[in-house]
Order: sequence, then C-alpha cells, then structure tokens
Amino acid sequence: MDEPPDWIVWARQLQALAQTGLTYAQNPFDRQRYEKLSSLAVEIYTSHTGQAAAIVQEWFLVQPGYATPKVDVRGCCFRDGRVLMVRERQDGLWCLPGGWADVGDRPADATCREVREESGFTCEARKVVGVFDANRQGRPLPAFHAFKLIFLCDITGGAPDPDHEILEVGFFDREALPDLSPWRTTLAQLRECFAHLDDPSRPTAFD
Repeated sequence: MDEPPDWIVWARQLQALAQTGLTYAQNPFDRQRYEKLSSLAVEIYTSHTGQAAAIVQEWFLVQPGYATPKVDVRGCCFRDGRVLMVRERQDGLWCLPGGWADVGDRPADATCREVREESGFTCEARKVVGVFDANRQGRPLPAFHAFKLIFLCDITGGAPDPDHEILEVGFFDREALPDLSPWRTTLAQLRECFAHLDDPSRPTAFD
C-alpha cells in the first residue's frame, strides 16, 4: 500500500488542527495561533507543489468546521464482462464514474446519480466493493484526506451521454484497460471490482 509523502501528512495534520481550532476558538489569541498553523500548512504545500498560496488557501476553505475526511463515491458497472469507465476532461485520463458525495445524499443514491450524470447510464447499486483510503492508493490527493466508496452496480438503462466534465464513455476488458486517472481510480481498485464480478460472494474490501 502506497503511503503519501511525509510533507503531505504533516501539512494535512497542521491544516486539520488549524481548521478545527478556528471552529472552536473563543479568544483572539487562540485564533491567531491557529491562523499561524494554517499559514504554515499553506507554506508547506506551496514549497512542494509550486501552487500559488491563494489557490492552496482556497482548497483549505472549501469545507470549514471540524476537519473530517471527504467522501468520494464511484460506481462499478459491468456489461458483458467489461467495466464502464469515463475519460475526464480535466486530465484526459480514465476512471470509474463518480465524484464527491453531496450533503444529504445516501451513498448508494449519490453513486447512481454520478454514474448517470457522467456516463448517461442509469444503474442500481447492489453491494459495496470496497472502502478505501484515497490518500494511500495511487497518487495522494493534493490537499484533502478522503475515503473512497466503490459500489458494484447493475445497469438498468440509458446510453452513452457524457456531461461537460467528461470527454468519452467506454467499456473495457480487464486485459485492455485504458490509462487511469490516478487520483480517481487505481489498477488495484479495478482488480477488486473484477474480483467481485468473478465471485459475487466476495466480502467487501476495506483499508
């Protein structure tokens, strides 16, 4: 299992402490200390990534309040033994359809919505393939700590109809997979999906 670089772990921990501290701080001196922690986290990111400090600060401000992992949901749909995948406009690479879950979503409903929006296919979630630490498989996420939930889904209708974020929709055999978007879907995750296709009684994988 791949571990993220130390600098990502340290910066993320600093930011989580600062974010949670700023949520509950009751006096201006504590707020100043937590704001300093946040600025140190920003400095670590900018020095290692070359991103502008303002952009990194935007990442940190996306989700205020107590710092918790974000949730990424992905739908694994098969047709004739081939897996449904979408090619992201952002990086031109392929992944299982999915994205961040919205507040108020049921996880399965969020997954099926993402599959429909990104690929054009409707589906029904049947089981959980796995619950993974998204920062310890593939390329670590730049700022967020996230959990990835992958659902095995049955296609119930629809046709290829990508939305504005997707370039192409396709089905792929396990021996002819396309170039993968490392933040979104890894080869290990796809192998787990195919293992569940081969063995419907296979238990859910988790980190």
